[in-house]
Amino acid sequence: MTDRRHADKTADEVKEEVLAVAQRVHAAGLVVATAGNISGRMPGGDTVCMTPSSLPYEGMTVGDLVVVDLDGEIVDGGETGDRTPSTEKALHLECYRRYPEVNGVIHSHAPHASMFALVREPIPAAIEEVVVYLGGDVPICEYRTTGTDELGEEVASKLGDRSAALMANHGLVCVGKSPEDALHASLVCERTAQIVWGARSLGQVVPIPDKVQGDFGNVYGFVREHLWNA
Repeated sequence: MTDRRHADKTADEVKEEVLAVAQRVHAAGLVVATAGNISGRMPGGDTVCMTPSSLPYEGMTVGDLVVVDLDGEIVDGGETGDRTPSTEKALHLECYRRYPEVNGVIHSHAPHASMFALVREPIPAAIEEVVVYLGGDVPICEYRTTGTDELGEEVASKLGDRSAALMANHGLVCVGKSPEDALHASLVCERTAQIVWGARSLGQVVPIPDKVQGDFGNVYGFVREHLWNA
């Protein structure tokens, strides 16, 4: 994908990125069948391109993607005009409304991250890159019913200083400066969950020093504040 600023991309480029990322999310095993959903903020900032409801990723095309405004009203129902956005649209839209620097959102059912979500336990930032790229420990959200505004509000509340949050008994949500960046966050989170899960079979996971946590957390904060929309 292009490394240009997300704000400089055309509507067609955002749609192409959302589709490419959606197919990579599926290929990476972060979702199966029609589970999960991917979105990207469109040029101008007040509309969002989103994967449609109940459509397999393998055969999905740019023409299947749906564009909605920040209130959830359909602006473009795809080439056929009858596509509907993901049932988790409220989750995506709350992230975009609350954080103007966020330009990509991915909700997945990443297996190892979902294990932590099922036992309602945060994923510890025991590896330095987790703090740099995700902001720190991946928090667990309170349980809210899927597809509801309440779920969107709860998840978004955990993402002010993090790029990832776990949905209790459900899965993973990641945000980024673009859909591609949100995918990177998803992969870092899933890989970390897998490593921590395996490490616990060897013994207790030792946290990195508090000062390192703080220093690298500041790096994440600086990058998010100054470079996500730079």
